[in-house]
Amino acid sequence: MITNHNSDKVLVVLTKYYGFVIDRISNTHFQLNHPNGRRVTVPRHNSIKLGVIKSIIAQAQTTQEEFLKDL
Repeated sequence: MITNHNSDKVLVVLTKYYGFVIDRISNTHFQLNHPNGRRVTVPRHNSIKLGVIKSIIAQAQTTQEEFLKDL
């Protein structure tokens, strides 16, 4: 089941397990790039809501089960 997670945990999973690299950081969002051209935007929040987590999973082109296993 997907629950709220903070942006730090999501960033660690995307960089460590999926090969994304932080490209830009703004006051409110992180922009991550993958060598194959994929791009993921992660908000800088203590709690990322369910719909946003699902969007991040879709942008990363992975499954919920795979992503949550690593989270």
